[in-house]
Amino acid sequence: MSFIRSTLPILAGAAFIGLAAAPIVARVPEPTPQQRVKFDGATVFRTYCVVCHGAPAKGDGPLASQLRKAPPDLTLFARNNQGTFPKELVAKIIDGREPVKGHGGGDMPVWGDAFSRSLEDSDPESVKQKIQALVGYVESIQQK
Repeated sequence: MSFIRSTLPILAGAAFIGLAAAPIVARVPEPTPQQRVKFDGATVFRTYCVVCHGAPAKGDGPLASQLRKAPPDLTLFARNNQGTFPKELVAKIIDGREPVKGHGGGDMPVWGDAFSRSLEDSDPESVKQKIQALVGYVESIQQK
């Protein structure tokens, strides 16, 4: 019994020191925007947009007939804007700053919000890059 009483303070002290000591964790610096992976607009489009807008982006995706308002033909933005692709407007539509009936309601999510809530790449810079990649892709598929 005296052995236990004499070693108890030593054991308690060792336990206290063990609990108080924090593990050493190496801090990895946050990558700069240039170091971050750039998103491929075609991949982002296939992942998020094809289901409604269709692979050719003409508004004929597999779910298009189920929607209250038919998705637009995304290849006509420039044609419908006197031959100039409205890059800023398209970005605003995608990220939700420019409300479009059916876009952001029950028919389609506001992608700025959806991207920022995703489990991966949800930091503001990644969300911005996804939207820019998507805008660039939509610009690249405009009818001449």
